[in-house]
Amino acid sequence: MLNSDLKTQLKTYLANIKKQVTLSLALDDSAKSQELKQLAEDIASLSTLITIENSTDAAARKPSMTVISETGTKLAFAGIPLGHEFTSLVLALLHSGGHPIKVSEEEIEQIKSLEGEFHFDTYISLSCQNCPDVVQALNIMAAINPQITSTMIDGGLFEQEVKDRNIMAVPSVYLNGESFGQGRMSLTDILKKVDKNADAKQAQKLNEKEAFDVLIVGGGPAGASAAVYAARKGIKTGIVADRFGGQVLETVGIENFISVKKTEGPKLVASLEEHVKDYDVDIMTGAKGVKLSKDELVSIELDNGATLKSKSVIVATGARWRKMNVPGEAEYSGSGVAYCPHCDGPLFKGKKVAVIGGGNSGIEAAIDLAGIVEHVTVLEFDSKLRADEVLQRKAKSMGNITILTQAQTTEVLGDGNKVTGLAYTDRATGDSHELELAGIFVQIGLVPNAEWLDGDIDLTNRGEIIVNERGETSMPGVFAAGDVTTSPYKQIVIAMGNGANASLAAFDYLIRQVEETSDEAAEKVA
Repeated sequence: MLNSDLKTQLKTYLANIKKQVTLSLALDDSAKSQELKQLAEDIASLSTLITIENSTDAAARKPSMTVISETGTKLAFAGIPLGHEFTSLVLALLHSGGHPIKVSEEEIEQIKSLEGEFHFDTYISLSCQNCPDVVQALNIMAAINPQITSTMIDGGLFEQEVKDRNIMAVPSVYLNGESFGQGRMSLTDILKKVDKNADAKQAQKLNEKEAFDVLIVGGGPAGASAAVYAARKGIKTGIVADRFGGQVLETVGIENFISVKKTEGPKLVASLEEHVKDYDVDIMTGAKGVKLSKDELVSIELDNGATLKSKSVIVATGARWRKMNVPGEAEYSGSGVAYCPHCDGPLFKGKKVAVIGGGNSGIEAAIDLAGIVEHVTVLEFDSKLRADEVLQRKAKSMGNITILTQAQTTEVLGDGNKVTGLAYTDRATGDSHELELAGIFVQIGLVPNAEWLDGDIDLTNRGEIIVNERGETSMPGVFAAGDVTTSPYKQIVIAMGNGANASLAAFDYLIRQVEETSDEAAEKVA
């Protein structure tokens, strides 16, 4: 199951286990059960503290493996936790075996203090880059509090469950049998939902913080770069963000980040966060800015009720997927309407789907999906595709991709539970048409996350923050960087450069403020 190189690497990690760990297997006669059994045996052969037993739970999914600690905590994997989920398995073994969990003491105490039983089921696909974050967050909770259990379920293997629960997007989380959430969620996000006092506790903590010299709003590449450059100047630096990583977390393959031939979004984000943490930066996640104002200091009001103050601010809130804004899209979001083909594509195996958008992301999505689904229809509003020629040639060479240009999507059709098709208008003839589909993948660009600044800072008619060559906005002391700005090219490497540029400009602004204050004081003395 595991090759020799992977075994060698895994053995090094498992050397950190300090306490006994049991792998409880629920198997049947299927080939997948034999794969899981082999995986468990490979793991057990690498540590004397790991043993295997046959599950006595008659209700357990088959095949599944439950990682059980000495204290009785249970972290289960229904399916074969390889691909993106192999890291989740390794961390489950380490945490169950007594290796320290890398979360704050406050979060550990918050998890321990949760009252009641919490049984989480997380449906994933092994190709989903967002799923491991959710699985690992829930596994951390289960490793800390025995009243919490966490089960990862491979939707591609347990297809009947997926069908019965009408799951059409991953990750999909159920708590005690009821739908809990969908999409990427951090540990902070989950705790806010299960601990009703979480927002108030966080707000109180943030309100007590002293003013920063530079406060960065947003934790993507631009924000991370700005934080490193500011902290290296020795000034008081903070980052506040809904989540660290931003839109890059949704990116699968990255092949144009200079000096790194190929990486994935989550890996790059992990490296960014590790780099930022090397410096004295106060990282505050789980909160979003809702209002900006300025008196002597710049104030940022947050969605949890807290207010942070700073001598200067860098807005790096990035962008989000653009939606079609047609009838039915919101209603069927997560029930056939999706925005991440890599995450949700496997759920549409053997079915007909559409991709909205003929740019690079749209055609790349169509090519990826074509290897999984029965047929892909690409709908492009313009009279021609905007994707690179090499991608167009590849898509047109595939036998199960149809490309429609001058096609304006007018409605998402469904039966009340899931998508059944879409309606579109042929812009060349004015004729209306309907397509019978199981899924619709929207790939039509990004929208800047700047609505909360409207009226306080000058924006373009597209909602981008207007900045000059130094990253300065229309409000003195407030700078902006990355995809949320008028920077013409939305690229990771450019966002990082924008962040560094804005950070240096903010430092220059702070220096000049000190000089002006000193000059004013001297004039008063004279």
